[in-house]
Amino acid sequence: MSSDAIRRGFESASSGFVEVVRQIGPRAWERPALGAWDVRSLVGHTARALTTIEAYLGESSPLPQVEGTVEYYLRVLSREVDAGARDKRDAAIAARGREAGAALGEDPAASISTLAQRVQGLVARTPDEAPVASPAGPMMLIRYLPTRTFELTVHTLDLSRALGLAVPATLGPAVSASCELAGAVAGRRPNAPDLLLLLTGREDLPPGLTIL
Repeated sequence: MSSDAIRRGFESASSGFVEVVRQIGPRAWERPALGAWDVRSLVGHTARALTTIEAYLGESSPLPQVEGTVEYYLRVLSREVDAGARDKRDAAIAARGREAGAALGEDPAASISTLAQRVQGLVARTPDEAPVASPAGPMMLIRYLPTRTFELTVHTLDLSRALGLAVPATLGPAVSASCELAGAVAGRRPNAPDLLLLLTGREDLPPGLTIL
């Protein structure tokens, strides 16, 4: 994808996230949402796709350079072959989501809107080649942004499902970009044949089949 398309995808994802969060009623924040998360915790976790840009941008990393977005996922996923390690990772992610949700304060929708505007502005004025110290290793901002688009998009869809809301039209470009990225990652995973069968509607496939 071109730089402009990547940036449009991120703008679509962050704007779509804000649009869905604005529709969360006062009594809906404690409703179950995804796994161990209620709505507030899922919103908090999703917001980390924005706060990590602020945290990692311009920072250095001792890890080897990550050349592309697909390589980012392959490198991260290659560390998670042990079931015990995955369980610890998932528990830590769940805890960070709850903490981030609690930190949104009494008006979480306003907090998300302010955060999204701030990070959108930061991304808009930052050049493509700016360094980002991602968890997988250092990479350029323009290679890291699609991972944030993917995270924002998937969890905005999770929120929409949990709340019975329509998927906002704003999210359209981000969904398309995320599908492309998911396909690229899927093609490099050991379970690529099963993932292709899943996409083409076959049945009797392994439970829990995913690119991640």
